[in-house]
Amino acid sequence: MQFLPMKTLMAHALKHRYAVPSFCAWNAESMETILQVCQRLKSPVILMAGPGEFELLGPASNAAVARALLAKYKVKAALHLDHGDSPALVKECVKAGFTSVMLDYSTRSFEENTTALKKVCRMFQPKGITVEGEIGAVGQCDSTTVEGSRDCRLTDPDEAAEYARITGVDCLAVSIGNAHGTYVKLPQFDFDRLATIYQKVKIPLVLHGGTGTSDADLQRAIALGIAKVNVATALITAYRESLLNQWNAKQNLWVPIAQGAAIKEMARAVEEWVLRLNANGKA
Repeated sequence: MQFLPMKTLMAHALKHRYAVPSFCAWNAESMETILQVCQRLKSPVILMAGPGEFELLGPASNAAVARALLAKYKVKAALHLDHGDSPALVKECVKAGFTSVMLDYSTRSFEENTTALKKVCRMFQPKGITVEGEIGAVGQCDSTTVEGSRDCRLTDPDEAAEYARITGVDCLAVSIGNAHGTYVKLPQFDFDRLATIYQKVKIPLVLHGGTGTSDADLQRAIALGIAKVNVATALITAYRESLLNQWNAKQNLWVPIAQGAAIKEMARAVEEWVLRLNANGKA
């Protein structure tokens, strides 16, 4: 299999009322585990990485490893740059083979955000690359989260409509009460705002900060235009807690064995999220 444009996966999700899981994938083990689970469950999937993951595997290495692994599986998948922080990084990822990119200028002025995203769309959409933007600002739940902004600003529906019109962006990340990281309590989503945004922009919407949301809220969000849900904290937490439990108990001190046990816990989180988003059996 080869990586597909992300908009192809999202279009199918919108039509059939589910969301494509977009999982943080930072190394070969995490990528292969995600692909194995999604093949078994017949689920489409998005492998995503960004500045926080590129410290381990840069864009070229990340894409090369992902392509080599995908060749082993029959999975409809996209390779996505999450929270790209510069046009230079976007270009680097496209050159490496990413089929989807996000340039996150959500904390900048409306003019700067639209100008930059319009350039990215004009440059890469003709090459089949899906472009994601963000209006409003999806904040952070805690001080350790590396993605998103320190401040949260809800998406204004009229501003979102103008943003989509000017840029021609393929999908839009929205701020409706969601946040990156670990929620200390259930988030309160503004569903009226979400419904109005989708009514005005008519393009697939993206929910960042999926971990910690309720099943009822996820299903309602999907019904109102969410076609992609980003899941990172759930995977990282399962992996990290397994390692900590093993090492605190002085078990599996040989790192490869410990990582092997941790990746099995991560696989359970991947399966849980595929099922929660109704993505099983959709590929």
